[in-house]
Amino acid sequence: MDMNTFKQEVIIYSKKIGIDKIGFASATTFTELRSRLIRQQELNYQSGFEEPDIEKRVRPELIFDKPQSIISIALAYPSKLKNAPQSKKGERRGIFCRASWGTDYHAVLRKKLQLLEDFITDKAPGAISKSMVDTGELSDRAVAERAGVGWSAKNSMIITPEFGSYVYLGDLITNLPFEPDQPMEDQCGTCNKCVDVCPTGALVQGGQLNAKRCIAFLTQTKGFLPDEFRTKIGNRLYGCDTCQTVCPKNKGIDFHLHEEMEPDPELAKPLLKPLLTISNRDFKETYGHVSGSWRGKKPIQRNAILALAHFKDVTALPLLVKVMKEDPRPVIRGTAAWAVGKIGRHEAVSVLEEARMKETDEEVLEEIEKGLQFTLETQ
Repeated sequence: MDMNTFKQEVIIYSKKIGIDKIGFASATTFTELRSRLIRQQELNYQSGFEEPDIEKRVRPELIFDKPQSIISIALAYPSKLKNAPQSKKGERRGIFCRASWGTDYHAVLRKKLQLLEDFITDKAPGAISKSMVDTGELSDRAVAERAGVGWSAKNSMIITPEFGSYVYLGDLITNLPFEPDQPMEDQCGTCNKCVDVCPTGALVQGGQLNAKRCIAFLTQTKGFLPDEFRTKIGNRLYGCDTCQTVCPKNKGIDFHLHEEMEPDPELAKPLLKPLLTISNRDFKETYGHVSGSWRGKKPIQRNAILALAHFKDVTALPLLVKVMKEDPRPVIRGTAAWAVGKIGRHEAVSVLEEARMKETDEEVLEEIEKGLQFTLETQ
């Protein structure tokens, strides 16, 4: 088989099935990535969601028998929400990041990768492949960088010349020796906007991210959000796009190429108050198809409470008090108590003191005390 000819056939087919960009990389060890990952581990900058075995992340042969090359694919997603509902007094709204608009991108990319794998196997019967999207052992961004799909930017994302950083990435390891493409030169230059405006200082420096401070990570945690971040997440329910929206390379970028990625405005910017009492069944039926639902409703509800406090939404007080008194989950009760105090109405004192008398959970009691402290500060 002429591999150069076959490579062109794969590229043509990829366009036919709606893959927006494709690149080919060698399957040799990602030596530079190993050094970065070791340093991240030493600094305790990892989120904990990653594959813990660094060697599996940098040595394809540990997860695939005799790999010869890796195919990287990219699908562009929308950056602008059409007919976005407005957040207004009494009807405040939260926001899901762009990566959670439309159908879960993991499912969308897996379908594309399966079609690509089937095509390759059909044309080359001896071919063996393994695909992964986001949750695999390899670093999708490191593969995309090596494959020339884009460059690894200061915001720790892959930026493509065509679609900016608004792309989903997927990989296909194969035992076929495709000719690798050339990596792309870094085009960030002296621009440092993403580092300068990161709300929590998670971007320590260009290309280095402390994931534990990143809002995209923090909104996915299930416990009490540390105090220092509660006023920084704003009305974000899941994820954060700040380092993308300020990037000059993303200016004017907005592609609507895939119907399944089109967001429902009411789901991308939902009303906050209904989220506080949504049932597990309704949450799954309404949000189960979006990537932002993967951790369940608890983080979303906690973040919705923080968003109501961010807006100082007085109309939410009765509901927040009810949640504080009745919700069986300490994190939700405690966060609601904090929010009741943060909104800062005088009537909050009595309800917080009443809650303090009945509460038995130590962490919730701490949050009630914080709430009471807020009410004293506003009197």
